[in-house]
Amino acid sequence: MNIEKINTSIQSQKNQLLQHSLYEKVKTIDDLHTFLENHVFAVWDFMSLLKALQNKLTCTTTPWLPIGNPQIRYLINEIVVAEETDLTLDGFRQSHFEMYIDAMEQCGANTSQIHDFLINVKATQNIFVSIKKSDLHPNVKAFLDFTFRVIEEGKPHKIAAAFTFGREDLIPNMFTEILKNFQNNFPKTDLSKLIYYFERHIELDADEHGPMAMQMVTELCSNSEQKWKEVEQVSIQALEKRIGLWDAIEEQMEVRLEMV
Repeated sequence: MNIEKINTSIQSQKNQLLQHSLYEKVKTIDDLHTFLENHVFAVWDFMSLLKALQNKLTCTTTPWLPIGNPQIRYLINEIVVAEETDLTLDGFRQSHFEMYIDAMEQCGANTSQIHDFLINVKATQNIFVSIKKSDLHPNVKAFLDFTFRVIEEGKPHKIAAAFTFGREDLIPNMFTEILKNFQNNFPKTDLSKLIYYFERHIELDADEHGPMAMQMVTELCSNSEQKWKEVEQVSIQALEKRIGLWDAIEEQMEVRLEMV
């Protein structure tokens, strides 16, 4: 098995995501807020997948030792630099998560739920307890739980699969669709930071991080048929959880409309 075969086997789930009816339903500022207030959890837990890979594939402790494959170390560290300390629209350094939070605040979205969740994560020191006790939509909980189960299992090729095929590989296409709607539907709302965030992701993921992540998976699986099979399984599951997240956002939009 190889990258091409993985892409073929997950094409159905990718099509479901790229053709999801959610994109067309982000029509008002309230819809946008609902999207951002849920999607921010995917932005956040992506950072955990990234740091789990860095912990597994590079040396992050002392004394330093030359752990693993130098090419993989380079790939993951390059992605970490951009995701943790990218340039903002104003020319400062921030993680993409912090950039997203700033973009939410700029357009009036509520950030209290994600902030309260992170405070709880610090307090419990147990991500699974925090997820279970949160007031998040069941699909959002399932999305987060899946991510951290993969991380907890600790197999680098599985973490890389969730990172690559569940996220990085899809971001350019998904975010392009969302961006079109934002620009068309909210001409009077200041979305400069949000648009910058999406455009930055499209630029990085299509040109740099996507190919790097694919190479990382290839290096990690090598000639192991078992690892390739597990990558396929995790990739399909990750995409299904993302579809569930999109379903949850769409459901919340519809419930809000019924209450108006």
